Amino acid sequence: MGDLGQETCNESFMMDKLGKIFVAGHRGLVGSAIVRKLHELGFENLVLKTHKELDLTRQADVEKFFSEEKPKYVIVAAAKVGGIHANNTYPADFIAINLQIQTNVIDASYRNGVKKLLFLGSSCIYPKFAPQPITEDALLTGPLEPTNEWYAIAKIAGIKMCQAYRLQYKWDAISGMPTNLYGPNDNFHPENSHVLPALMRRFHEAKVSGAKEVVVWGTGSPLREFLHVDDLADAVIFLMDKYSDFPHVNMGSGIEVTIKELAELVKEVVGFGGELKWDSTKPDGTPRKLMDSSRLASMGWNPNISLRDGLVDTYKWYLENYIQ
Repeated sequence: MGDLGQETCNESFMMDKLGKIFVAGHRGLVGSAIVRKLHELGFENLVLKTHKELDLTRQADVEKFFSEEKPKYVIVAAAKVGGIHANNTYPADFIAINLQIQTNVIDASYRNGVKKLLFLGSSCIYPKFAPQPITEDALLTGPLEPTNEWYAIAKIAGIKMCQAYRLQYKWDAISGMPTNLYGPNDNFHPENSHVLPALMRRFHEAKVSGAKEVVVWGTGSPLREFLHVDDLADAVIFLMDKYSDFPHVNMGSGIEVTIKELAELVKEVVGFGGELKWDSTKPDGTPRKLMDSSRLASMGWNPNISLRDGLVDTYKWYLENYIQ
């Protein structure tokens, strides 16, 4: 696989259970799932730092951390994330903070002898009108979605930085682009959460209050793809073990559901007995957003968690951790 494939296959990631691994952003939705999966697989030497302990936007602090800790592997799951409102309100934060985090971590990793690094991005890196399903080759072929271009441009820079270090230094830096994620540690905030946790919270609150109906924006016709974060964590470890090449890799389930189907399923899992109504005067958003994850599938990885099972798991976590 590519210019570094032979060299990196000499010692597989999965066989190196004592190798020191730094998971940047270990408290977030993605990072916490990766840590859970690593522990489950018997990896014992994890280096985890909270934002208070290590501010990844501060170059000197990051360089000091890497020179002292000398991790062997790095997974970059740290990022400033948010919905449309946050992206529109804080564009400078979204571009600057994400560029700072990834530049500091990627460069310090290379300069301190990290053997392999995986950088995680997002499906929003692709052009707004990319052909569906979206292949990796669609990157930089058209204008971005204006509501999240600041975040997207930072993430594109991260992919290109990994590729540049691979080209110039023959260093094993790879990138993965996840689809819409959900699961334990998701953001259920009433104003800035994504569609799936927002629906779950609304149906739960309607059930508790005894409301007779829940009104959802749009017609319910747009198609979306979802991947449980534990499946993503499994895919991350798969790529760390098996993949060493120049192109970034899409990481999705390959399964689409309409927003209507999703809402009905969440309603059922939560146990809301009232009516679900659609406000078709409100916008639907992009009609379809599906990633082509055939490159990952061709390597031998496929998701294991069905949407229903994933929703049950997520609602259980929500009840145990989010209800005040």
